[in-house]
Amino acid sequence: MSDTQTLPADRPLRAGFHGFASRLIVGTGKYDTFERMAAALDASGCDVVTVAVRRERLVNEAGASLLDHLDLGRYTVLPNTAGCFDADDAVRVARLGRELLDQLDHPGKDWVKLEVLSDKKTLLPDPVGTLRATEQLVADGFAVLVYTSDDPVMANRLKAAGAAAVMPAGSPIGSGQGVLNRNAIAIILEMLKDGDPGYPVIVDAGVGCASDVAVAMELGADGVLLNTAIAHAADPVRMARAMRDATAAGRNSYLAGRIPRRLYATASSPWDGVISYVPGE
Repeated sequence: MSDTQTLPADRPLRAGFHGFASRLIVGTGKYDTFERMAAALDASGCDVVTVAVRRERLVNEAGASLLDHLDLGRYTVLPNTAGCFDADDAVRVARLGRELLDQLDHPGKDWVKLEVLSDKKTLLPDPVGTLRATEQLVADGFAVLVYTSDDPVMANRLKAAGAAAVMPAGSPIGSGQGVLNRNAIAIILEMLKDGDPGYPVIVDAGVGCASDVAVAMELGADGVLLNTAIAHAADPVRMARAMRDATAAGRNSYLAGRIPRRLYATASSPWDGVISYVPGE
């Protein structure tokens, strides 16, 4: 029996109406070929893939459909509203995604990853549009997973508006800077899980490498969503495997409980019986 088989069972990642073993959610954009995308998704071990509901993202220049390269029996598709810059467009795109997946009788039709962006340079979320779109989509019956900044106040407002999960950015989309403000993510986790420990908080955006994923998971995030870090890696399949392992390592580290940080050293062995002079004793 391996070491991992002796560990207590972990609860699944729950978001909306779904529960999953993998805590890594992977995007489907920016790959040079659909075949490489499919290989990377397989290596990542993910259960959920997120897809931008835009025709130019679903169908490439050769007319090939992204959906033809996804095993819809294996992956649950999480439609997203990437590329929307106001609430009305985001709501319209979310409804298109629901219609598309409803035609395929796919379980992903009941949820959406909401993005309402402020501008093309920063791709930061527009807080006013994000909140308004969240309220509308919740009223429409969607389970809404909301991309937002690492502002704890905004995160709290989105949860109060009925968001099924809040997804604070580690750093700007595609920047590869990792989790820039660990304290903000920690405060969001504390606030949103207070009295509701199962509420999902998923770090989204900014991840550049496997250690960034481990940091987010060690903070206590329920999952990580990423895309560019795999799709634009020199070896996407190898990086996908590294992200899978980092997600598991970070989660186990969080569950195991880290030692407290101390200002001074703590000897690994007792001082009793030492034969040399110990300064300060």
